[in-house]
Amino acid sequence: MKKRTASVKRKTSETDITVKLNVDGSGKAKIDTGIGLLDHMLELFSFHGLFDLEIKAKGDLKVDIHHTNEDVGIVLGEAFKKALGDKKSIRRFGSSSVPMEDVVASVVVDISGRGFFDKVRGISPRMEAKSQDGYSFVYANHFFEGLAKKIGINLNIQVVSKNADLHTNLEPVFKALGIALDQATQIDPRRKGVPSTKGIID
Repeated sequence: MKKRTASVKRKTSETDITVKLNVDGSGKAKIDTGIGLLDHMLELFSFHGLFDLEIKAKGDLKVDIHHTNEDVGIVLGEAFKKALGDKKSIRRFGSSSVPMEDVVASVVVDISGRGFFDKVRGISPRMEAKSQDGYSFVYANHFFEGLAKKIGINLNIQVVSKNADLHTNLEPVFKALGIALDQATQIDPRRKGVPSTKGIID
């Protein structure tokens, strides 16, 4: 099987980001976005998704983390899209539920070619605004939106939680995303072509 790898560099007036990805890796990660909590979450995503992932980002963090956070999602999405190529023989769908203490995060993905993400559901307005080192679910939503639209996936995330800690709510989300995306990108030996009745996934 052809190696499903990609290297993507994107430079704007606000950010300079390089992503190297091996879809069929072993979960090795080297992440430096300048946003500590996002680095940790992406390490978890990589480890549990078994993706080899390197991200180096420089951004206008002196202004805020918005541009860097969103652009990392965009470039990571572009790397997945490039690495998956024509998407022949992939399983296309993936889902995972991951618990952490009294939190359960459920993630469902469809590599459909049509990017869609609304927001992480089940999060109260109070939790959505809660921040740790400047990061919050508001920023996570922006990250997921950039990722989903650039890969071209339908991404649905649901959290059931009564826990007040941001880290404890975010961690199972990123773990479940890694597992679900790993499932969706796996090769199904029974599938000889693109997993769509249209014969193509953009």
